[in-house]
Amino acid sequence: MELKFAGNTDTGSIRSVNQDSYYIDPEGRFFIVADGMGGHAGGEEASKIATEVIKTYLVTHWQDTIESPQLLEDAFIQANQAIIDDQEKHPERSDMGTTAVVAIFREQKAWCANVGDSRLYRLRGQELAQITEDQTWVAEAVRKNALTPDQARVHPWRHVLSQCLGREDLSRVDLFSLDVQPGDRLLLCSDGLTEELSDEKIASIFEIAPILTYSDACGDIAEKLVNAAKDEGGRDNITVIIVAVDS
Repeated sequence: MELKFAGNTDTGSIRSVNQDSYYIDPEGRFFIVADGMGGHAGGEEASKIATEVIKTYLVTHWQDTIESPQLLEDAFIQANQAIIDDQEKHPERSDMGTTAVVAIFREQKAWCANVGDSRLYRLRGQELAQITEDQTWVAEAVRKNALTPDQARVHPWRHVLSQCLGREDLSRVDLFSLDVQPGDRLLLCSDGLTEELSDEKIASIFEIAPILTYSDACGDIAEKLVNAAKDEGGRDNITVIIVAVDS
């Protein structure tokens, strides 16, 4: 499975500090996006810790016999504990936390994991599908039919997370197997993108590159997504990773 990939991050149009963090494995084995919270210093530190710990854990244990879902879950648990340890050393950052979404390609299979509301999408043909589920109060309300998706999009509590890394009570890391085919494109992103752009708008930006040449256009698409989110207000940091499965 040959992959092409690129990432981009931006502080946005309003904030002065970028609390997002991302990492692309040079060999294309895994991809990480994290969106920190807890004040300027805390959010920036939390996302960096999570990204670094997850990256290091995956690299260190990549060749182990452990199954990929367990590998991902263990990496997230390690990151959660590392943030908690940092909170204890630096009480001024005691409320910091971060989301994280990770996709891995290992042993000819693809998997993803997430905590929080950073997302992974798959574009197949013209159909954009959200693979991850937001761990937020409003997302849970939508799943229980207490809110409609349109109501959730503008709800004042839409940013309230039900789970994040950096909490003793972390109870769930969502794990998904990824159905990936040649020609598919994956998008990992922080909510700075999805807060500003609808799924339809995201899909339309993907479509500007013909699928046959798409593998060479990842960086261009990443930049266009970031700029489009800024044009719509850019109220939060914006981070995207594009992964194209070469056809």
